[in-house]
Amino acid sequence: QVLVVESGGGSVQVGGSLRLSCAASARTFSSLAMGWFRQAPGKEREFVAGIGRSGVRTTYVDSIKGRFTISRDNARNTVFLQMNNLKSEDTAVYYCAAKVDPYDSTYTGGYEYWGQGTQVTVSS
Repeated sequence: QVLVVESGGGSVQVGGSLRLSCAASARTFSSLAMGWFRQAPGKEREFVAGIGRSGVRTTYVDSIKGRFTISRDNARNTVFLQMNNLKSEDTAVYYCAAKVDPYDSTYTGGYEYWGQGTQVTVSS
């Protein structure tokens, strides 16, 4: 069992930045691929970014490319999502997810473990 806990959400103005963190309580965190998803009110949960277990391979949804960066620190069992130049359409609950696999996935069904989510609100 893997416990996943997100932190770092909050309210920010358009053009601002936030850094989300996700801690996973796994003895073998380095064996997990990790992903960030988000869900806006009235919309389905969507993939945002993923990172393989080694941290070399990363995947992003087109709408955030060049603005968001996913990274991981296996020594600290933590994955990060640096979000810059935030837009109002980035407002959502952001979820961290983990899968026991070398490679990340863009599908929600590909992940076995999920956090409770952290709210990100971007206002003009």
